[in-house]
Amino acid sequence: MSTVKSMIKLIITSMLVFGLAACSAEKNKFEKEAEKETGSVKLAREIQQGGYKVVTTKELKKWIDSGKDMLIVDTMPFADSYEKQHIPGAVQFLFPIPEMKQWDTKLTNGETEEDFIKLLGDDKDKPIVIYCGFVKCTRSHNGASWAAKLGYKNVYRHPGGIFAWQGAGYPVEKVN
Repeated sequence: MSTVKSMIKLIITSMLVFGLAACSAEKNKFEKEAEKETGSVKLAREIQQGGYKVVTTKELKKWIDSGKDMLIVDTMPFADSYEKQHIPGAVQFLFPIPEMKQWDTKLTNGETEEDFIKLLGDDKDKPIVIYCGFVKCTRSHNGASWAAKLGYKNVYRHPGGIFAWQGAGYPVEKVN
């Protein structure tokens, strides 16, 4: 009889543990959804405020593979990121993480607004894709916003950045 009681206790304990785990997983699912929503709304508001468009990792890869004439700008620090890995064909121009409403050479590694214009070129209609590390990183927002402020008409932010690029299994370039 004690074996039967032990089995019943084990079954009841197991059911409680699995039930609590299921409740925890359910709560975690809702918390993750709330986080996604917060991030999505933040990104949407940055896009509205910045006056630029977005391009997905898959779309950007298709553009590169098709030979689309565009400029790709990596806004991460040179030695810490760009030098080690960047999207093929990208050039580097540092932008800060905090929103940069006024041009500040202390935040752009001494680079001026004129340096950025020179990098972007004279063709205001040429597609420009600007990225940083990952969706929450706002370096790409700053870069894309400034390009749009300067009158460039086809500015795209690649919000997933180098992390999404690598997550999709796409090749990267390194500075030798």
